[in-house]
Amino acid sequence: MSRWLCVLLLACAGAHAAPGAPAEDDMGQFMAEKGLMQRLDAVRHTVTDHASDLVVTAMGFLGVPYKRGGSSVETGFDCSGFVKAMYEQTIGLVLPRRANEQAAATQTIDKKDLQPGDLVFFNTMKRAFSHVGIYVGNGKFIHSPKPGAEVRVEDMGVSYWARRFDGARRVSTTPPDGQTATR
Repeated sequence: MSRWLCVLLLACAGAHAAPGAPAEDDMGQFMAEKGLMQRLDAVRHTVTDHASDLVVTAMGFLGVPYKRGGSSVETGFDCSGFVKAMYEQTIGLVLPRRANEQAAATQTIDKKDLQPGDLVFFNTMKRAFSHVGIYVGNGKFIHSPKPGAEVRVEDMGVSYWARRFDGARRVSTTPPDGQTATR
C-alpha cells in the first residue's frame, strides 16, 4: 500500500470522527473494520524482510575479489555489478548496470533516513555517482571497492568516504499484488 494511500486513509478516518470522540479511537476502529492494520503489517513485514534478506545475502559475498565489469561470484564484482547482482538474486529486481544509472533510477533520500538495503553513492573518480554500495546499518556499507581488493564492509564516517559521499537512494519495489511499496 503506498504511503499516500495510507495518509489519505488516515485523513479520511479522522475526518469522519464523531464530534468530541478521540480521533485516535475512531481511526483505529475504522482501520480495524476495514482490515487495514493487517494489510499495513503485511506490507511492512515484506519490505523489512527484503531489506534483511538483501543485507544477509550481500554479507555472504564478503571476500569475493573486485573485477572491473564483473557481475558474478565466478568473475568477481565491480561496485555496480555487485549491487545489481544482490538486488536480482535477493529481490528479483533488475537495476541498471552502471552506478550513475542506478542513482538515476532510484529515489533520493536524506542521509539521516538511510535504512539497511538503501544505496549509497560516492565520487571516487572525479565524477558524481562513480561508486555505489549497499547500506547495512550503523553508518556502514558493503561494496566491491577497487582492483586488488575484495567485497568488504566500510564505515561511511571514515574521512575518505565522508569527503566523497554523493548521496543516498532508495530502491522502490513492487509487491506481487501491484501495490507500490518503498523500502
